[in-house]
Amino acid sequence: MNKPWKKYLLWFAQEHIEFRFEEIDSLLSMFQIKMRHFKEPDNTAPYWIVEFESESDLKRLVSRSVSIRSCMELWAHAKDIQSLHCQLQNFPKQLMEPYFQPHLSFKIEVETFCRHFSQKEKINKLESFSYLPVQGPVKLKDPDVCLHYIEYYGTRANDPPENPYDVFFGRWIANGLRQLIRKLSLKTRKFIGNTSMDPQLSLLMANQAQVKDGDIVLDPFVGSGSLLVAAAEFGGFVLGGDIDYLMLHARTRPSRIKQKERAADESIKANMEQYNLQHKYLDVLINDFASSFWRDDVEFDSIITDPPYGIREATERVGTSKENFTVSEKHLPTHIPAKIEYGISSIYNDLLKFAAKHLRLGGRLVCWFPVFREDYSEAVNKS
Repeated sequence: MNKPWKKYLLWFAQEHIEFRFEEIDSLLSMFQIKMRHFKEPDNTAPYWIVEFESESDLKRLVSRSVSIRSCMELWAHAKDIQSLHCQLQNFPKQLMEPYFQPHLSFKIEVETFCRHFSQKEKINKLESFSYLPVQGPVKLKDPDVCLHYIEYYGTRANDPPENPYDVFFGRWIANGLRQLIRKLSLKTRKFIGNTSMDPQLSLLMANQAQVKDGDIVLDPFVGSGSLLVAAAEFGGFVLGGDIDYLMLHARTRPSRIKQKERAADESIKANMEQYNLQHKYLDVLINDFASSFWRDDVEFDSIITDPPYGIREATERVGTSKENFTVSEKHLPTHIPAKIEYGISSIYNDLLKFAAKHLRLGGRLVCWFPVFREDYSEAVNKS
């Protein structure tokens, strides 16, 4: 007999919300997990009400997500506090009993979104749940059971309503991977450049690429290697390429304001060592992406990259505007190849052709694409 689907609350960080659906959808596909929306989600709000077949499926999803702050089994949800208490008092006792045993410690956390509570107000909220059939001792740090009460006041922090729009109560299950964003902070990273990708966005891209243990991951416009760090964190063996010799040899001007010159040991490899990921680092290669470089039979599990746009970094490839140009044998040993503009349309045309040739069947290409906001329409581009 199939187990009934349970209702859960996914509570998101209210950052980069436009990537929320894509990350969750990619992870559900990667783990082959089924999830149902209890109601159509509003992507401006920090929560989804969803259903899963098993709690273990939910934990697998949350264990990889950097968008999700936490999740809980939803025991009650209402538009006002009185209705929530009424729902909770009628919640089946047999579903609560396993978590209210005498030997199990517990605590109730009170959280608000877009409104601040004083400590006294929080205590009053806690005391309103005195009817719960708890038996075990209160333990504020690492309890056996953690219950969450959340009041949602919308997203206008400067003008919150008098009463919450939604209130939730349930049993906390797990936190997302938000701590990984702090761990990979660019503020403390050994080697960065002017265009080093934000850690949260790098991790979101790695999740959309479905990187997993043992995957071979390439960034063909690697720069200072931020995307390699994120992919390696999720188990990928990482490779990079770039035409910028000075960047890959850490000879560019330092990006940090107070740093006058690069340290001798700054490198992408040093970043990997900093995060104990050196065993996932294969190499970075100086090469012109516009020229054929890899063997035809080389395959990657995913390609994750942020191509240059010609704003903070040049869009260049090896070449010359001179006709019938040749280099004499005499000058070959000291010749430095000339570069010409590598147009954005040519970059993406080459990138798509490369992915079609070198991605394994089912592999993913995840990249950024520049648009003019005034001209961009999501509806038009999807059609």
